[in-house]
Amino acid sequence: MAWSTRRLAELAGTTAKAVRHYHEIGLLDEPERASNGYKRYGANHLVRLLRIRRVTDLGVALADVPAVESGDERARQILRDLDAELAADIERRQRMRRDLAAIMDNRAALDMPPDFKTLADDLPETQRSLLVAYSSILTPEAIAALKEQLSGPRGDLEAEFAALEEDAPEDVRRLAEQRAPEAREQHRAHPALADLGRASHRVRALADSVTVHALTEFYNRAHLDVLRRVHNILVENGTAGSESDDAQQ
Repeated sequence: MAWSTRRLAELAGTTAKAVRHYHEIGLLDEPERASNGYKRYGANHLVRLLRIRRVTDLGVALADVPAVESGDERARQILRDLDAELAADIERRQRMRRDLAAIMDNRAALDMPPDFKTLADDLPETQRSLLVAYSSILTPEAIAALKEQLSGPRGDLEAEFAALEEDAPEDVRRLAEQRAPEAREQHRAHPALADLGRASHRVRALADSVTVHALTEFYNRAHLDVLRRVHNILVENGTAGSESDDAQQ
């Protein structure tokens, strides 16, 4: 007794719509029809449909099914490419699972770049925002250097800088003179961050635009004045990079 399209689809674990689509693109031969016009499917159609499903369940595109079934060199190349894509996808998903585990264990903030773990909880909100923005332009090597830099102890100077009000008096802004030696040492310890434009995987103009936008939006005028003063001091001593990396100090 022949099967209907719906029954064939049920046996093969697919849908009647998929069966009709396979007919349209030539993957599945049309069956004979009964006198009433209904299609009459047999075991050969079921086997063909199950083979199509087997190949597509491996991730092969419908358009590549005939080539893969041929078993020639093109078939092997399609399978090699598919295997490479699957390997990359597995690596990406494993990385996602590690990041989710760190977040669920309260060892990393949801918005922070991977591998920053407890460091995120100890950063002021402004530096966290800067770090997220910079993660869009910095190379992995620069991110690693930035992580090492930010992992150091944060002292009274940094707390005083973070607390600067928009209309901070001039003598408070001279905090730059106290911060300059620390900034100079950071430049020497982390040369990869001496110039964020060169430490970026983006074109220079785009990297510069990200750093400028981030600095001017996340810092007030007092902060920016201190950063400019730090930069000028370093320039006078021949140890300056760009103003943007002085903002990390």
